[in-house]
Amino acid sequence: MYIDFDMQTMHNLTLCDSLPTAPQTAAAIQSLAQRENVEGEALVQLIQTDPALTGRILHFANAPAQGAHRPVASIIDAMNLLGSRVIRQFALSVSAADCQRENLCDAFGYAAYWSNALSRAVALQVIATQNPIVAPKEAFTLGLLADVGRLALATARPAEYSECLRQANGNVLIAAERERFSTDHDELTAILLADWGFPPIFLDALRFSRQTNLPGDSRTERFARQLALAQKIAHYCKSDEAQRIAQLPALQSDARKCGLDDAGLTGLINRKEADWLEWSKLLGVPSDASPEAQPPASAEQVDLRLDVLLVDDDPIMLARLSKQLEAEGHHVASCRNGKAGLSYVLEHQPDMVITDWHMKPMNGLELCKELRASALGSELYIVMLTSTENEDALVEAFSAGIDDYVTKPPSVRVLKARIRAGQRIITLHKKLACERKEIERYSSELAAANRRLKLMAHTDQLTGLPNRRYAMDKLEQEWRDARILGRPLSIMVLDLDWFKTINDTLGHDAGDQALIHTAQTMRDAVRTSDIVCRMGGEEFLIITPNTDGAAALQTAERIRAAIEQQQPKELELSRPLTASIGIADTLQAPSGPKELILKADRALYRVKQDGRNGVQRA
Repeated sequence: MYIDFDMQTMHNLTLCDSLPTAPQTAAAIQSLAQRENVEGEALVQLIQTDPALTGRILHFANAPAQGAHRPVASIIDAMNLLGSRVIRQFALSVSAADCQRENLCDAFGYAAYWSNALSRAVALQVIATQNPIVAPKEAFTLGLLADVGRLALATARPAEYSECLRQANGNVLIAAERERFSTDHDELTAILLADWGFPPIFLDALRFSRQTNLPGDSRTERFARQLALAQKIAHYCKSDEAQRIAQLPALQSDARKCGLDDAGLTGLINRKEADWLEWSKLLGVPSDASPEAQPPASAEQVDLRLDVLLVDDDPIMLARLSKQLEAEGHHVASCRNGKAGLSYVLEHQPDMVITDWHMKPMNGLELCKELRASALGSELYIVMLTSTENEDALVEAFSAGIDDYVTKPPSVRVLKARIRAGQRIITLHKKLACERKEIERYSSELAAANRRLKLMAHTDQLTGLPNRRYAMDKLEQEWRDARILGRPLSIMVLDLDWFKTINDTLGHDAGDQALIHTAQTMRDAVRTSDIVCRMGGEEFLIITPNTDGAAALQTAERIRAAIEQQQPKELELSRPLTASIGIADTLQAPSGPKELILKADRALYRVKQDGRNGVQRA
């Protein structure tokens, strides 16, 4: 797996901090944080239901600044490491901004995404509880984040990804993503999880879980089967009765591979659904949410009607004003105090707030200050209803952030006039936002075209692997990182044995098929962090970051065995396809990448001299 430098840079700089938190979770965290003596366990339970917030906290906990420790893969472990106060402050700070965000990717079903992520996480946690391979709390986290690359694309390229989603469906989506972005959501998921500090078993299990057949019985492969089963259970639980009947035989077969008989599977599903209902009630997340995508509005199509929130403790006043404003075509909601009004704004994001000054437990002035302190408050138009025109009081109200005021009892004509004045400003903001989205969409299209061109320049067209140019640049980069961070780096130079005889006896088309087959075999055999490149002809370079010579030797032997055992079935070869591999690491070549390649080449030459189909370390 590899990704072009521009996309990698974009990910490192923006994605981790820009993935949106579910609005329900963000509002619930803010509400929970306002209570006194909140137990850490309650906050953990709430945080771990949200993929974006979970990822950010784990990234924070695994940062080098926190010191050397075992990779943190669950929120409870992050809390044990950093302390509940730090986690609470961090969660509150990021969720406070996230609950203000707009869903910029119009075709992306955010509610359906969060619903499926939580459903998969609950299923995997239950499976891990019954048949533990990793800790259930860590299994929950991986289940939650197993598809976070989709959220990353929707966040980083919202307009472009909307078009991609409308044009593709099912398995075609991966191909459409690669065509448009030079990557896909599976690759981005792996990159994000690696960046957030997830241990290798999680990354490899996630990659294996997408394969149709896993014959091995390693710890990683068993965990991968559990992850694949959790995804299928999540899909099964959201299906109707007819679909469940059709899915059940395959689900039972997969469950048996995870050590669960039919009765065990039934009990697991029942427990999973009970846990899921508990979570969905807590967060207000529907179990099957898939809103249809609507095309983005243009600047000329902006709706001039407003979403207005009335906040007043006088029910008669609320009823009167609501009726008058609804007659003007506005959508009107009402709350009886400032605290309820604040919760409504965080969840529903109206265009305008009309609030009374004197209320309990939170008055209009306090409400205004709270709103202006948030990201959403900078966009709101706030009108204060007040019984005084005292100069000092009005100065205080404008200092708190109101945009206008109307004296009580309010004249409906005057109030409507003030609303129309605010409407002009709100409409202008909406039009500017639409125009900004249009500009971003055009910029995204241009950036995607540039990325595709750069990817073509760095890709071997036959195998789809990175080419020699990319390999040398990447090796230079990894060499510098290894020197700065004091970590090992190994490379492998791989050459297919007797390859010329394939071209001579079966033709170059057969040789091309052998190269394509070998490239895929190597992709499946290496770890997520390894980079396989084609240097030219039948020669390949494999870069293995943070890997010493002994570990590289084991990896090389696994690759050699895979090539020998998985012969291309469509070719009638005169001899089996095998490979010779030379290995070198930074301890053996301290002067630079060129010496590293030279040492690996010499080791490869010795393998050739000894009869081929082998592995040697420099």
